[in-house]
Amino acid sequence: MESQNTLLKKPDHVVSLATSGILVNVEVSVWTGTKQDREISDEVTQAKKADRDAGRFVKKLLAGVVEHRAVLNDRQTWYNFVERETYPWSGRWRFLPTPRIVGFMKQVEERQAKTEELKDTFRQVYTTAVSNEAFVQGDMFKATDYPPVDEVMSCFKVKVFTAEVPVGDFRCQISNDLATDLARHYEQQAKDLVQDIYQKQVEQMVEVMKSLSHCCDTETVIEDGQMKVKKRKLYDSTLQRAQEMCETFKEFNVTQDTRLEEARAELERVVSGLSIEILRNNDTKRVVVKEGVDDILKKFGF
Repeated sequence: MESQNTLLKKPDHVVSLATSGILVNVEVSVWTGTKQDREISDEVTQAKKADRDAGRFVKKLLAGVVEHRAVLNDRQTWYNFVERETYPWSGRWRFLPTPRIVGFMKQVEERQAKTEELKDTFRQVYTTAVSNEAFVQGDMFKATDYPPVDEVMSCFKVKVFTAEVPVGDFRCQISNDLATDLARHYEQQAKDLVQDIYQKQVEQMVEVMKSLSHCCDTETVIEDGQMKVKKRKLYDSTLQRAQEMCETFKEFNVTQDTRLEEARAELERVVSGLSIEILRNNDTKRVVVKEGVDDILKKFGF
């Protein structure tokens, strides 16, 4: 009979992930500038002959203040950035491939500086904005709704956490049957995780190729009553994204998927050595790039 000390091993998928990247978690907190007004809520529900708890009125304390809106939007900009550069892991924790770590942390520093700039701009207008709200809010205005500027600014925070991918064998003082069930569950969980990352990689590659194909194409427009064929606008970020993706996926292909690697290699051949200036000044090259990425999309069924 086997020992009760059953050894549960981490699935190979997780071991490979542990050597291929780290986990990151970015938390962004803000002062939303909203406040529920119970008095107004009661007025509305009473006027509508509704139950007191049937509705609530939430005031926008800085309605129309663009500097505040910019700081709020910055939070979504952070989350979009993290989602674009990483892959799902667990909750808010995301998986960051090793080839992207240096670039990711550099962008974090740049984005933190931008966030501080937006905060400083908002700080400068806060007192004046509150005074103006006395006219904007009308009878709804309450000076007590507005905290001191230092208190407000302390609410705006960006915290970046990093951690190693948990890996290693562990022993459980449990029955063999339960250990087997846990191992099976853990193995399936790891496979699902890896499949999610792979699917995200495919989606990213398809998105950048379709964008590149679109930008390198032409479109027919009517100007001054005449039909003209115009080149679409090219974006340096699109080409750069494609080239960076080729480098990342070359080192990070956690499933060792041959289809993904073949598509990556072909895309690399198409964009290797290209610059946005070359594409803007060379119509033939634009056609070659468009046809190249279109062939990849068609060949691999993306």
